[in-house]
Amino acid sequence: MKRWLTRRRPVPHWPSIRGRGRTDAGPLLLTAAVIAAVALLAGAAPALLRAAADNAVEDAVRSAGPDANVLVHANFERDDGPTGGRVRMPDLADEVDDFRAQATYALGPDLDAALLPPVAVVDGPILRITAGNVPRTFRFSYLADDPGGPDMTWIAGTAPGPAVSDEYVEVPYGGPPWPVQVGLSEADAAALDLGPGDRIPAKDDQGHDHDIRVSGIYRPTESADPAWQLAPELLRPVPGVDGVGTTRFAGLLSRESLPDARLALDEDQLRRTVHFAPVPDALTWDSTTTLAGQVVTLKATSGSSSDRAESLKWESQLDTALRDARNRSSAAWAQAAGLLTGVLTATVLVLLLAADLLVRRRTPVLSAARQRGAALPDLGAELLIESTVVSLSAAAVGLALARTAAPGVSWTWAVPVVLAGVVAGPAFGTLAAARASRDRRQPANPTARRWIRATGHLRRAAVEAAVLIAAVAAFVTLHQRGLLPDVSDGDTGELTGDLILPVSALTLGALVGALVLLRLVPLGARFALRQSLRSRRPLAVFGAAQAATTAGRALPLLVLVSTTALASFALILGSTVTRGLADGAWSTVGADARLDIGADATAATPALAERIAAAPGVRQVVVAQVTDSARVFSDSTLLTPRLVIVDTAAFQRLLATTALPDAPALARLTAPGPGDVPALVRSSDGELRTGSRLQLPRDDAPAIRLTAVGTAPSVGGATDVVIVDAAALADAGLPAVPNTVWVTGPGAARAVSNTGVAADVVLRADVLRAQRVAPLTAGLLRLAWTAAAVLLALGLLGLTLAAAAGASQRWQTLTRLRTLGLRPRDVRWVAAGELLPPVVVAAVCGPLLGALLARLTLGPLDLRLLTGQATDPAVVLPWWLLGLVGVALLAAATTVVPVESALRRRDRLSEVLRAGE
Repeated sequence: MKRWLTRRRPVPHWPSIRGRGRTDAGPLLLTAAVIAAVALLAGAAPALLRAAADNAVEDAVRSAGPDANVLVHANFERDDGPTGGRVRMPDLADEVDDFRAQATYALGPDLDAALLPPVAVVDGPILRITAGNVPRTFRFSYLADDPGGPDMTWIAGTAPGPAVSDEYVEVPYGGPPWPVQVGLSEADAAALDLGPGDRIPAKDDQGHDHDIRVSGIYRPTESADPAWQLAPELLRPVPGVDGVGTTRFAGLLSRESLPDARLALDEDQLRRTVHFAPVPDALTWDSTTTLAGQVVTLKATSGSSSDRAESLKWESQLDTALRDARNRSSAAWAQAAGLLTGVLTATVLVLLLAADLLVRRRTPVLSAARQRGAALPDLGAELLIESTVVSLSAAAVGLALARTAAPGVSWTWAVPVVLAGVVAGPAFGTLAAARASRDRRQPANPTARRWIRATGHLRRAAVEAAVLIAAVAAFVTLHQRGLLPDVSDGDTGELTGDLILPVSALTLGALVGALVLLRLVPLGARFALRQSLRSRRPLAVFGAAQAATTAGRALPLLVLVSTTALASFALILGSTVTRGLADGAWSTVGADARLDIGADATAATPALAERIAAAPGVRQVVVAQVTDSARVFSDSTLLTPRLVIVDTAAFQRLLATTALPDAPALARLTAPGPGDVPALVRSSDGELRTGSRLQLPRDDAPAIRLTAVGTAPSVGGATDVVIVDAAALADAGLPAVPNTVWVTGPGAARAVSNTGVAADVVLRADVLRAQRVAPLTAGLLRLAWTAAAVLLALGLLGLTLAAAAGASQRWQTLTRLRTLGLRPRDVRWVAAGELLPPVVVAAVCGPLLGALLARLTLGPLDLRLLTGQATDPAVVLPWWLLGLVGVALLAAATTVVPVESALRRRDRLSEVLRAGE
């Protein structure tokens, strides 16, 4: 008794393993090829996307420019003297150096490694230059980095020096203006028409005069030095910073003149700031969360801006830039995960179909082995050894190829395919061997037979209900939370548990659609059989009977419908992103070409626009004054939107004749009416909305009152926009100074290429090209097209396997029908009648199901993060590509019957009849 209770270890028969492997080398090699190909895709795609995410983070930080710098401010210590005045502090520059070292220490090692060496900037307030009729502002600045400041050459005069020779000086409050020496760049000196020894007439907001003297004119040694980028007005005049039509100038302070600048201003007007510029090459996908969190921590622990103590006050948009880059990367990663999930699911179904074909071929051998006394564990172990060797070897080859094509490899995505390859064959084979020795008979009791059938139906209904419930939950989760990871739970960049369900929505939706069709196809086949029985055409009867007999096979239809639906979705995704990129380029540029004219050349803008309009191939030319970060007040709140002053009629024609969205609300800007100047507004945070009252400040004049009468279109991709009609604003007392020219037409690029005016040329074709080659966008598009091709290939392979699995039984039946007088051509028509119905259903319903899935899922996929649009792109249905998917299936199906007929041509009728006994 004890011996019977002990478990015997499986003893595989190695000659049988080798013999079956040699006999079925073709199907095994086919399975290995499928596993290797999909392992290559599943292993390389995540690694390539990770590399693209790293590049995207670098591009985002570079595009952010100075906004991505980490800034820290601190007040100077008080300079109160013993007699109630203010003391000149000759060591003020050394104090700035100490402050820079203190800020560097507070960063921490992670941030310090990701940032360039700090540059300290000491800025004065914005002063108004009183000479001339053009609004101009001035301030003095001091730059200090580790070498002591940016290099320059003094071409006239000398570097700024101290105003007095005594180190200790105490001046009373309210005394005469304290003199301060500054240096001017060549461009600033030429624009102001000043030289060494001249005085810059300037006043502050309270109308107090300042004694600012030019000590010399300098030329920067390297204008691209990061220090100069922090104060570009030290190199050249900067337009539109301090108000509409205003130009900013600046003077350079030295270590010797910095103490004088402190005395020349009120005690708290000189502000010191340390700038840390990020190193884009040091920023990666993995470091974004950590670095962004550290920046947020610094800002959270920052001292209050109203605190007069010397505490550090941190300021930066680096965390926002990193978070935006990570959101785009996470969106691309989740979209890619959805495509990969579909490819893996289709591959698993194809591997199940291949295992079913292999077991059908081996059923006689396995049945004979079982009948000769082979134990089921032994047969299962033999089949498991074979499938494990094949699957693991193929996966190793695929992952090795992935490692050569990508900077890394993600083996976890290949696990489902390997498991399907390992388990499917042994499971099907063991069941086939068990059926060969099963002594269970069909019960004679009709009730028992109905119970068995009902049990089978309940099991199938339970599986289908589980898939349906999972699909509904996936779609609900996708629409409620989207695909972006939850940062509060720790975004590691991997496919976490909360993302598995929404990422699987696409695949589950395709499976649900295939299961619905699996229920409908047998009903349609039986209906066609009943209709054909009323006809007098025997071929129709035979074909319908064959189709009704095989319509219940689940795997072939699941493979065909799911692969065509998922391939169609991938094509729709690629087309939608491509169209979205084109629309995003239109939104960014605003026309086929745009000229951003420099401050020194704005007077020539009208003549330049007329010359461009006369160029061949130019359809429209619209001029406007576009001011970024313009000062606009709403209920005493300072807002900095993009202010666009334009001829609204011309701008409306521009929108109507291009791919840009129309803006009917522009007509309200020219509607006659008393009161404030009408404006259109657009805001990302809701601060600017219809009905808002705004004020546009002016120098030496009352502010212009604006009333928001509608929603503005996005201009240049900006999310905060205020649009005002140029004529209405001129009537209110503020004429526009155009600095932007939009040009449309096939000759726009040539017309703006050689204008002879200092201007930046932005071409829509260049922007579109740059967006298409962006790392994340290019990677997602390549994956979408690749996934579509792989899914279509899997569908064609599934069609071939399904036809091969039923070929023996089908042609056995058809050969018998030849005894009734059917000709070979008739037999081929009957075979086509059996094969074509599921293929036609997949060819027609698969693309439609893919279009339905695109409508349901593309919205929550956040494609706008990759296309650069303000809203999600509209779904694009490339019907000709979807038609090609169906045509490819039908073309493959039409070749199956002639090939099978040619292969079965030598079958003898006597052998077929004996085989059926």
